Amino acid sequence: MYIERVCEMQAADRGFTDVLTLTFPTAKAFEAERNRSAAGFAELIERAKTTGRLRGDFAHQDLPLMLMANAGVVTGTRDAAPDAWRRLVGYLLQAFEIEDAEPLPEPPTRLQMYRALLRLQLKRS
Repeated sequence: MYIERVCEMQAADRGFTDVLTLTFPTAKAFEAERNRSAAGFAELIERAKTTGRLRGDFAHQDLPLMLMANAGVVTGTRDAAPDAWRRLVGYLLQAFEIEDAEPLPEPPTRLQMYRALLRLQLKRS
């Protein structure tokens, strides 16, 4: 599954998180790749919703939120419990599939997510 693979890459490579959450959002050299990736992810979301495998209120903004959460788990448990991230991802994947779940609050806007990623970048600079 796409989300499991991205989170696995994040857990295996410390630099991967930085590329996704710090460099990628603002680097002009990656703009075409960002747009291509966003379009592909949007298509993947719609296909999953069509098959009934993904709850209807899942939004593309949920992926960076999940990656931020996973990054925190990976960082906090890396030496003590290096596979703990798998449990978080398992919970999230199950939550994404729930058909009769209560509605969620609105996702952050694209601008809000961009600002959040910028804030992370500034904190690490």
